[in-house]
Amino acid sequence: MLFNSMEFAIFFPLVTALYFLLPQRWRVQLLLAASCLFYMAFIPAYILILIVTILIDYVAGIYLERVQDPKQKKILLWVSILSTCTVLFIFKYFGFFTGSFVGLAGLFGWHLPRPIIGIILPIGLSFHTFQSLSYVVEVYRGNQKAEHNFIVYATYVMFFPQLVAGPIERPQNLLHQFREWHAFHYADVAAGLKRMGWGFFKKLVVADRLALYVNDVYGAPRSFNGLQLTLATFFFAYQIYCDFSGYSDIAIGAAQVLGFRLMENFNTPYYSMSVSEFWRRWHISLSTWFRDYVYVPLGGNRVSKNRHILNLMITFTVSGLWHGANWTYVIWGFLNGLYLIIGWLTKDVRNRFWNAVGFHEHTLARKATMLLSTFTLTCIAWIIFRARNMNDAFYVFTHLASGWNFHQIATEQFFLRQLPVAFAAILVLEIGQLWNSVVSVPAFVGKIPTVARWTLYASFIMTIVMFGIYKQTQFIYFQF
Repeated sequence: MLFNSMEFAIFFPLVTALYFLLPQRWRVQLLLAASCLFYMAFIPAYILILIVTILIDYVAGIYLERVQDPKQKKILLWVSILSTCTVLFIFKYFGFFTGSFVGLAGLFGWHLPRPIIGIILPIGLSFHTFQSLSYVVEVYRGNQKAEHNFIVYATYVMFFPQLVAGPIERPQNLLHQFREWHAFHYADVAAGLKRMGWGFFKKLVVADRLALYVNDVYGAPRSFNGLQLTLATFFFAYQIYCDFSGYSDIAIGAAQVLGFRLMENFNTPYYSMSVSEFWRRWHISLSTWFRDYVYVPLGGNRVSKNRHILNLMITFTVSGLWHGANWTYVIWGFLNGLYLIIGWLTKDVRNRFWNAVGFHEHTLARKATMLLSTFTLTCIAWIIFRARNMNDAFYVFTHLASGWNFHQIATEQFFLRQLPVAFAAILVLEIGQLWNSVVSVPAFVGKIPTVARWTLYASFIMTIVMFGIYKQTQFIYFQF
């Protein structure tokens, strides 16, 4: 079930009303049933795959708590991890790896038959797999008690606001909330609805409108000139941010309406002044997941320089592969790891350079330059992420600066009809984010007179209604 669908517009108020009307002992059952219905609205049969991963890690968690022998405990942990990851591998990566192997064999003259297996990737498989794995690892580490109530654990994995695209929660933050009493609080409901509204604005007005142009250009990049390719890349940076952070806003807001607190997933990442800062602000739940369960266990930065570099490259390359079974994602992850390593190795040199030219640490010129350069590097990486294949990505790279035909672009239907709205939407987005960085916008709005406040709410809703794109397009990260 899509957040931006009429079904969800009926489903969510109904679930919310029932949740607050039911006594505590029936609420978790309601949430589990609602989550199953929410997920089955996509492809019903694939809920069986989700049940398999839930059963594996539910049983593993109980036995990890019982077993005292460290060796047996570690074996049990790896059995659980490998079992869960096998499900992910079969549905997401089997075709990718077999196809890559056949292609590699062809380079040596070995003509192997390509396996033809039509497997549709279950929606959000990587997200709930990682959330389930984090539970097992935390039980193993002794940071979380095993959950013996199957319904509570299943609801933790399947909680419908964040089931499909996160945030990827940790058990210490979310699991205990399903046992707590959540009374109806007007302030929580109002704050949650406002957060959802902001998310719908990002998705419907900004992301889906920009997608109209981005999809055309990246669908056939050789049909467009350098200016169009550059503009499509710029638009995609905002499209993917508003699409994914919009989903997170709706998820966090929907959970807050019900009384739950989910972790923040984005923190204005395009205001970052370095690539490392960008990854502390972008998809925070995934970045911290890879930090805690991949990077740190590998040794993190507590090792030699060469090993530290290797740890970074492994973490980011695996992160790229997590995003999709395509070499574009792997190379995108590798490139971001390379950015971090180069930034780390050249930090002292760059600081001396800035100081030598008079751009000291807190000067506006230095901050602006760093912000712009970080955004540019991010957009370069987004080209690989968005392209259908590396041939398309290479074409875009090599033609960004060629054929800047302003007359051709000015006569396009998109520019005549959509460009003013697209840029106005981006402007509203940036004003809202800058304003919120100075003072909490919801708190500020809550203090203005009632008539003015509700007039503002009505205007904002009308803006979404009038300028939103209503094609029920999936969120970009659903495919991951």
